[in-house]
Amino acid sequence: MAAKAAKRSTIPRSKGLRPTQPRPQLPKSPTGIQGLDEITGGGLPKGRPTLICGGAGCGKTVMAMEFLVRGATEFNEPGVFMAFEETAQDLSQNVASMGFDLNDLVNRKKLLLDFVYLERSDTVASGGYDLEGLFIRLGLAIDAIGAKRVVLDTVESLFAGLPNPFILRAELRRLFHWLKEKGVTAIITGESGEKTLTRQGLEEYVSDCVIVLDHRVSEQTSSRRLRIIKYRGSVHGTNEYPFLIDEDGISVLPITSISLLHAVSSERVSTGIQRLDAMLGHTAGFYRGSSVLVSGTAGTGKTSLAAHFCDAACRRGERALYFSFEESPCQIMRNMRSIGIDLQPWVKKGLLQFQASRPTLVGLEMHLNKMHKAVNTFKPQLVVVDPMNSFINGVNEIQVKAMMMLLVDFLKTQQITSMFTSLTKGGTPLEHSEVGISSLIDTWLLLRDFESGGERNRGLHILKSRGMAHSNQVREFLLTDHGVELRDVYVGAAGVLTGSARLTQEAQEKAAQVVRAREIELRRIELERKRTTLEAQIAVLRAEFAVQDIASQKVIGAEKAEELQLVQGRIAMGQIRQADQKSRTRRPA
Repeated sequence: MAAKAAKRSTIPRSKGLRPTQPRPQLPKSPTGIQGLDEITGGGLPKGRPTLICGGAGCGKTVMAMEFLVRGATEFNEPGVFMAFEETAQDLSQNVASMGFDLNDLVNRKKLLLDFVYLERSDTVASGGYDLEGLFIRLGLAIDAIGAKRVVLDTVESLFAGLPNPFILRAELRRLFHWLKEKGVTAIITGESGEKTLTRQGLEEYVSDCVIVLDHRVSEQTSSRRLRIIKYRGSVHGTNEYPFLIDEDGISVLPITSISLLHAVSSERVSTGIQRLDAMLGHTAGFYRGSSVLVSGTAGTGKTSLAAHFCDAACRRGERALYFSFEESPCQIMRNMRSIGIDLQPWVKKGLLQFQASRPTLVGLEMHLNKMHKAVNTFKPQLVVVDPMNSFINGVNEIQVKAMMMLLVDFLKTQQITSMFTSLTKGGTPLEHSEVGISSLIDTWLLLRDFESGGERNRGLHILKSRGMAHSNQVREFLLTDHGVELRDVYVGAAGVLTGSARLTQEAQEKAAQVVRAREIELRRIELERKRTTLEAQIAVLRAEFAVQDIASQKVIGAEKAEELQLVQGRIAMGQIRQADQKSRTRRPA
């Protein structure tokens, strides 16, 4: 037997299946709720009941109502909302703030609101308990508008005061089977129990899909989370996901579904600071879609650099989204005008948008959700988070790191260039960020303070920049009336000099240059004098030589004349002798 079992275990489970054969998928009804369809793999099970449970105020009714409204408006699937606690008028007023016009949908036969009044004190138990009346009423409502979706809110009201758990179990099974037979996609909401998902502890066993909503408070900050406990016949996300309820309804951020498969770009975008672009190689700037970290102690100019980048992006006609967690937008714009950066025109043109709030306003997940939503709505090319470590309260560093990691990955999937500022505490290593996401950052700009001679000066250092050649020098930078200005590297005998020390050294070098220039001038004058003297002496010598030359020529001429006379005399004497000899030969003997 053991041998047979071992032999069976070696047989591949996929034997006999064709690799290309598509696997059957469970039909689903999309909810239209941002993020929820992604983590459920397409929506709720079509034609089956789904249980949404949670405590008071966690968003069960809102999620169920949005499921119906989105179905009616986006997927042409009418729905029935049967309430046992709120009237139709109350429901319409409660969800109007999210832009849901239930009265219009009711008038167009896209939605039917039915309030069933149940009060145990007004009823008398007689005979057996069943839900036959509910089935008839709900069936008529479904048939009246041809509903494809149904919501029952909440199931506890149907069994309030019912002591017999066997009847409760039986009727719940009948309810869920009846909904399946009607072929409607149903949501049943339920209140949380003490040790079970719901008060009865039975619904989760007969539901095809169970979603638990939670509204918790940590460090005096509330947050909402969603978890899919089970989903029969479908793969689904099993982690907790933060979700947000705001003026647009519910949005769920499927944070764990983000992968490292995002595309990258080779396009460069300028920082707006010419010399910083040059430090990043070939005067090009950052890669588009990369992440940039600007860290430094207080007052080193982190916000000024971020404002410079936003201004440069807007000048290119791109959109910039600025998340501020310490200063108001008006304060930032006023402060930046002092260094020649006017952001107000870009706000008016719609190219720059500020999102300012205190970190303690909501939980980390809600901040992440809000940023996610703002990015999807505004669709920027640049996002600034200033500063990111303002969320740290001493005990949540790991959560903040996870939040920023998810935000970086999300922005990279959208090919959005992101910039984070980080305040470094004095006395800590400069190559350290409190949030601890430096390993996720593509380019890290480190701002430093140099203290010498009773003053402090600013310096900028590119700690790293992935995929590009970059300068390894520390550059002094100034906040001038025309923005950030990087100065050339100035190295003295004691190293890099900044501030007054640099000015003093420059003055000393200029004075030395003046002294050297004067010495050179004196030497030039002396050489000129010597040259003039030598030229005069040469002229005198040349004149003396010319006189001597003339005298010599006269002597030589006289000597040549005497020689010529002697030659001529000799010739004449020879001629005389020849003539004399001829005359002698002519005489007779």
